[in-house]
This record gives sequence, C-alpha cells and structure tokens, in this order.
Amino acid sequence: MRAYRPLHRRIPTVNSRPLNRRTLLAAASAAVALEVAAGPARAFGVTRSERPRDGGRRAVHPQAEALRAALVGLPDDEATSAVVRAGGSDGRWEGSAGVREVRRQSPAIADGLFRAGSVTKVVTAALVLRLAADGALGLDRPVQRYLPGLLPPEFEPVAVRQLLNHTSGIQAGDGFGDAWEQQYAHRFDTLAPGTVVASGVAKGPEFGPGERQHYLNINYTVLAMLVEKVTGRPYEEGAARYVLRPAGMRHTSFPGTDPRIHGPHNRGYQLVAGERVDVTDWNVCDRWAAGDMISTVDDLERLLTALFRGAVVPRPQLREMFTLPEGLTEATKSAGLERFELHGREVWGKSGARPGYNTAVVATRDLSRTVVYSVTGTDAHANGQPVALRFGFPAFRQE
Repeated sequence: MRAYRPLHRRIPTVNSRPLNRRTLLAAASAAVALEVAAGPARAFGVTRSERPRDGGRRAVHPQAEALRAALVGLPDDEATSAVVRAGGSDGRWEGSAGVREVRRQSPAIADGLFRAGSVTKVVTAALVLRLAADGALGLDRPVQRYLPGLLPPEFEPVAVRQLLNHTSGIQAGDGFGDAWEQQYAHRFDTLAPGTVVASGVAKGPEFGPGERQHYLNINYTVLAMLVEKVTGRPYEEGAARYVLRPAGMRHTSFPGTDPRIHGPHNRGYQLVAGERVDVTDWNVCDRWAAGDMISTVDDLERLLTALFRGAVVPRPQLREMFTLPEGLTEATKSAGLERFELHGREVWGKSGARPGYNTAVVATRDLSRTVVYSVTGTDAHANGQPVALRFGFPAFRQE
C-alpha cells in the first residue's frame, strides 16, 4: 500500500478571512501566458492493466470487452489517462491506460490520487443526512433557523432538504470569471466560500423554494456552513467522522487553499487550441463541500458500496438519496445523487468535473452493477459527458 498524507484541512467560511492568500496575477489582461505542455499525442508506450479480485474466483464483468475497448488509444484528445473499475454481483473488471504525464513515457497510475470534483457532494449529503438521523438538524426546517441573517427577507423559508436536492432558489455565486483564460490566470488565488455565497445571495432568489430544480454548487456550500453551525466543528472533521471513517476511506482529503495534490497522481491537462495545458495544480477552495475533495478509486468504491448498503447513513434517511423532489417531473437530482436510465436500467450516482479531472461513482440500487472511474479528461467545459459515455456507460449494458 502506498503511503498517502491525509489533509483534512480547515478552509474559510462566511465570516473567515482567506488563508494563505497569494498575490493576484495580472489577470485583468485577457492575454494569459499559457504554460503549454507537450503537443498532440505522440507514440507513447500506452499500457493497460486488468487485475482479478479474490484470486480470480469472481466472475469477469459481462461488459469487460466494451470496457477494455474504451481504453484503447489513450492518450488522445479526450483524455490522457483513465482508471476504470466495474463491479457488482454480476462480475468484476478493472483496467487502466494512458500516461502519468505527457512529457514522459511512464504509464498511468491505477491507484493514485485525483480531484473528485462534485462527487464531494455525495459525502456532504451523507454527512447532513447522518446529522439529521442524530437529531442535530431537521430536513424540513428552514435554513434561516440555523443561519440567521444569511438570507435576506426577500427569501422565503428554504428547507434543508431543498438545499440537498437543489430546489432552494438561491442563485449561483460569482467566481473569477467564466472565460477559460480568466479561470486559468487565477488558478492559484483564493476565493473564500463565504464570499461566493454572499455574491449569490445578493442577487436575490431565482425562484421560490421547491418550484424548480437548478443544480448549483452554492447549495452545498451553504450546507457546509450549516454543518459547522450545528456541530461547532469544521466541516472536514464532520465529514471524516461521519462518512470517511465509517466507509473506510483512508486516502481521501480536503486540500483547502493548497493547490497541489500530495501523493502519487496522474497529471491533468486542458486541451487549448490543440495543445495540452497542465492544470494539475489549482486552488479549488471556492468549491469546498461542493467539489474540492481529493480521493482514490479504492476510496470512492468503498464510499459507493458502504453508502448504498446503509453502513454510512441509516436507511430511513438514506431514502432521501433515492428520492426525487415531488411535483417536478423534469427533476433528476436527489440528495447528493442523480438518477439515470442506462440501457434500460435505473442507476444512481454522481459525476465530478474539474480542469484536468473527471470522476464518477454510479450503481444500480441493489449494487448488481457498479462503476467508478477517474479520467484525466482534457475538456472541463464538457462537464464530463463524453467521458461518461465512453468509460462509464458501457458497464450497464445488457448482456
């Protein structure tokens, strides 16, 4: 087992001062000096690996050939590496392909660290539901009760459940800009989560609570603030105590303002004008409980199976993760998860996308089919959809 350094660090909340704030780059200028890595794909020594579990006693996954085919050709314009693990009662398959770094010939690391992006929301939702099971908070109680003054009077009462399923009506907060050049220029700068929330709240409600579903990170940032208020402890401590440890997640961390990934990892790239730009190092503290987690495939598979089996959240509260908001026929998001129909199967899971990294955990409710992947995808703007179609969806095809 590799030695990893856990980093359960505190990061700023609404009343905190930013930690380790770096000098702002001269980003007012639209011209950004891109740090360009190696160009289009060369003839890398691509490797693939498949590891049987239980000494080969378990059946091979029925879609092993389709999963294997998805790895062929890496690195390419969609990704530079991929680690895929498909499991469940129907059989198991694991594979990896691509390169650890485009400048070198070394193969991709199959058990390394990566940015999990919005898969962080699964942990946050599980934490909130566990606190609800313990009576520390009520899902139907208004956020205004726990965080007085956060939402101005023009907001109707927003229930905790409406934050969990993205029906709160709170608008998105502001970041460093929408353009790739702006985001890249500020990649080492700190944007405190509280500042992001304040900017979103200042816009007023987008709609009345429960009227629509609009998937936004701000809902889960507010949930983390609520967790800290009711527990009196940092969000990261609550996540470790109530979710990571019960699930056996030993290598998962929250980096705070640290832009680096500490430990073995595949480097991530963004494809810009046909060139691969290294985006591995990035301060993502503004995403906090909505998307800043660093993890491994092992840990995310443990989270998926332990959660679905009721080992993290008691079953009465776990039902929230498999329940869509009432009266909204177009809604697909529940508490921390999303419902999909794949090849005639109902599946539940969560994907995550950060510059250079795409991640997903998806399973049938009975865990007969599961898939977890970490892909160093090259297009953050696509939100991982091409990656999911290529590396995840084949696991759920019918025999």
